[in-house]
Amino acid sequence: MAGQLPTEDRQVRLLLDSGRFAEAGVAFDELISAGANDVDNQWNRSTVLVHRALLAWRLGRIPLALELVAEGWTDLDVDRPEGAASAHTISMLGYLLETIGHRSPALNLMALSVQIARDSGDPGTLAHCLVREANARVFRAVTHPGRSSAEQFALARDLFDESQALAKPGQVKRAALAGFARALAGVGDTEAAERVGQEALALARTADDWYTTSMANWVLAVVYRDRHRLEEARTFASRALDGAETIRDTMLMMQFSLNLAAICEALSDPVGEAAALRRTVAASSTAVEVLQEGLGQALEQRRVAVQAQRMALAAREAALRDPLTGLTNRLGLERRAPMLLERIAAQGRVPWLLLLDVDWFKDVNDLAGHTAGDVVLQEIAHLLRRECRADDLICRWAGDEFVVLVLDAPDESRNLGPIVAERIRVAVHQHDWRLVLGRITKEPTVSVGVAAGPANLEHLFVAADIALYRAKRAGRNRVEIDGNRSIADRSTTG
Repeated sequence: MAGQLPTEDRQVRLLLDSGRFAEAGVAFDELISAGANDVDNQWNRSTVLVHRALLAWRLGRIPLALELVAEGWTDLDVDRPEGAASAHTISMLGYLLETIGHRSPALNLMALSVQIARDSGDPGTLAHCLVREANARVFRAVTHPGRSSAEQFALARDLFDESQALAKPGQVKRAALAGFARALAGVGDTEAAERVGQEALALARTADDWYTTSMANWVLAVVYRDRHRLEEARTFASRALDGAETIRDTMLMMQFSLNLAAICEALSDPVGEAAALRRTVAASSTAVEVLQEGLGQALEQRRVAVQAQRMALAAREAALRDPLTGLTNRLGLERRAPMLLERIAAQGRVPWLLLLDVDWFKDVNDLAGHTAGDVVLQEIAHLLRRECRADDLICRWAGDEFVVLVLDAPDESRNLGPIVAERIRVAVHQHDWRLVLGRITKEPTVSVGVAAGPANLEHLFVAADIALYRAKRAGRNRVEIDGNRSIADRSTTG
């Protein structure tokens, strides 16, 4: 990542990868002395901040890691992520989620980063992202053995192979080589796994690369265990665990200590087995278990809080703003709408009121969590701002309901309200929700009730509410207009 991160940031990472944690802590303190979120304009801010979050995490500075990843995630363009910097950022976010045990969303993010990296045309970035996704698939296969594990190992083998072809000599290429060896062992090609594992081990020792050294020793432990050469397998497994503890990689420590314990059990070595299990317990202490349960949600909540705080600070009338979305709230609509309606009525203009309800929102909360539901509401607020005009009044009415007061001009279409409503419906329907929700069966859409008429907010709202009820009853993801007229795609797949 030489082209994506400042030299000082990369130096801290190198010290950590070499197991020199005291030096890494001093270098990190110097790095953030001017402010942990202080990033020179020549660098992509979100990439640097998320990388610093990873450094802080590995140094045990959890509150700072949370703050940095939240701010870096907020700065990321989640609508249209593109380019090498975005690929690295999303890949690192996935890696962090993988580290704390949230593996399904982690794998989705890593796979997305590979797609973005391919589109960027940067082979180094693609090689790095491929290694992260491949490693995630290897650990998925190891921790969830069964029918799908062979498929995961095969996918990982191909990803590692492609990464080796793209990467220049260095840490990424060495990591890809060791991972490739583990994937080969997973698909049953133990001879090739041993040969490639020994090659990776030799390269890693020369470069003082403890991560690759640890991975390569693990590969050889697996190979020798499969051949029932248990004494040699125990030696390599012990070395693998020593390496993982040197770089304080909790995920590797957990896996390697369990592997060592299983080999000792097969050797009828209760002393060695007990020692390995004690190291497993040490790696999965109560604090780590608590973090694995709650940190994934805490990360997202912190990101939402940072984003909400920014919007709240930017709002001139904080009392009239919804803190989650930054839109006008119900009180703001009730205060501002009468004046707007009175003014446009005096000008002979037509007011339109759009009442929107998010379809399948309960499914989002049930399947992805209430924090993800909050982010969905924020994304829809963003789409409303994008599709509406500056003069339109956009409001979060309550829960997952939104109101848009569309004020036409004499030279505009007399059907402006339905046109804007359909534009909003299409924007939500076509929105890419993967970064927010991963893959769920029913992605959110909106149903819209539209009404026009006298300049009276209560009358407009009642008419739009009736139209919205018809849209819901007719299948959702559609626009209905007061007066038994309808437009829009009749899709009921939302």
